[in-house]
Amino acid sequence: MIIVPVKEGENIEKALKKFKRKFERTGIVKELRSRQAFEKPSVTNRKKMIKAIYVQQLRQNEE
Repeated sequence: MIIVPVKEGENIEKALKKFKRKFERTGIVKELRSRQAFEKPSVTNRKKMIKAIYVQQLRQNEE
């Protein structure tokens, strides 16, 4: 359960923003989306490899 302490006189929009940030950090939505469709481990590994290559190329271009 996510608890967001709200100070006296604090704006409700600010409290909502804090709640959304905490909720996003928990990773619930990300996990829910990943569970909607099964993905084979080989496909997962391939995606990780492609992402790693992409990031490495970005860093090389930066230098």
